[in-house]
Amino acid sequence: MRYLHTMLRVRNLDAALDFYCNKLGLKETRRRVDEKNRYTLVFLAAPGDVPLVEESRKNGRPGPEIELTYNWDPEDYGEARYFGHLAYEVDDIYATCERLMKAGVTINRPPRDGMMAFVRSPDRHSIEILQKGAAKPPQEPWKSMPNTGHW
Repeated sequence: MRYLHTMLRVRNLDAALDFYCNKLGLKETRRRVDEKNRYTLVFLAAPGDVPLVEESRKNGRPGPEIELTYNWDPEDYGEARYFGHLAYEVDDIYATCERLMKAGVTINRPPRDGMMAFVRSPDRHSIEILQKGAAKPPQEPWKSMPNTGHW
């Protein structure tokens, strides 16, 4: 058994791509536009996973990826908290959270412990950001920053 992808429905494809690619740093690996059934699929991978995706494509289905599904006809998906979250490991959680904040992303659960933070996509999908290796020593402004909203 091998992990392939997680599908996330998005309400606005441009806003979702801005968040996942420009702010979070994922890379688009492929796209499928289906005019007859009126949807677009965009597959994304973490930069460190792009070689895995390319290699796996040679032998069958590519992965590991996130599949953004944009249905052209509007639907209200609600807040579907049953989904849980996506998780990504980063080299420097503080630098990542600072870059996201400067890009206008709310840090819902700041990395007060130097190990874990949560943000949300424009479609309210929760994204967990984890520090690679050992936790960083707690530091300001993160250690005294309160939670914002929920994740």
